[in-house]
Amino acid sequence: MSPHVHVDPRFGEFLVPLTLILLLLAFVYLAGWISARSSSEKPIPAWKAVSFFLGLLLIWVAWGPFAMYDHSLLTAHMIKHLLLMTFVPALLLLGNPLKLCWHGLPPLVRSALSRPLKRPLLYQFGRILTRPALCLTVSALTLLAWHLPALFTLCVQSEIWHTFEQITFLGAGLLFWWPVIQPWPSASTGQRWSILLYLFLATLPCDILSGFLVFSDRVAYPVYLTAPRMLGFSVLEDQQCAAALMWTCITLVYLVPAAVISIRLLAPQTSNKHYLARPQSDSAPPRIDSQSFGAV
Repeated sequence: MSPHVHVDPRFGEFLVPLTLILLLLAFVYLAGWISARSSSEKPIPAWKAVSFFLGLLLIWVAWGPFAMYDHSLLTAHMIKHLLLMTFVPALLLLGNPLKLCWHGLPPLVRSALSRPLKRPLLYQFGRILTRPALCLTVSALTLLAWHLPALFTLCVQSEIWHTFEQITFLGAGLLFWWPVIQPWPSASTGQRWSILLYLFLATLPCDILSGFLVFSDRVAYPVYLTAPRMLGFSVLEDQQCAAALMWTCITLVYLVPAAVISIRLLAPQTSNKHYLARPQSDSAPPRIDSQSFGAV
């Protein structure tokens, strides 16, 4: 590691509990995956577990190795944001985490959680929180707000605000990907064509921010002017590299689900009967209660 890399003295203290939390989540998920796979008539694919574990690993990478560099390089800072807001949430949700973690909990814990999960208020809150319009708005505002120079500088200079920023990126990312992936206990609306518009609209805030940073001839974040330079990048070159990376990654990543959904929508009805037979209304999604959490 370069002697010029800024490392917060509390870095190790934070990384240890984070590692323990991620290992605990991995253990609970693995126990649930094994239980569900052995008891279900339809085996749970192994790729779901791989996806979830990879998501946990990338959380550790983002808050671990990249945390040592994002105070010196905007590119490293941007990679961290991309991991936490784009890649990690998608990987975690593809692993169907709520269902399998529920199976992995001890019976006593599941019994204690069953009663509060039956409450209609929680069910209604979940439906409102995962509406596509709200998910898109929250993710866009989170991305743009934290890249305002004043808030960005605050996060670079304060570890507390920096940690809060990363948590909101992860939370906004989970909200954004929820309508796209629709993990359990979501109810599929069947109107998947609207997700294509959803993904297109989601690229616009990124395009605006990336375009401004790439083509600007001024440094947007002066806090990096006093940071030690690495890899031979000037501050402006670092800014352009970070913006170009975000622009490219977001565009390519969003194209993947758009292509998958388009192929399914365009597939012949005879070969896509099950997909087209999904409910056409979200008026009666499955309740988040003890029975639904106990289902395989």
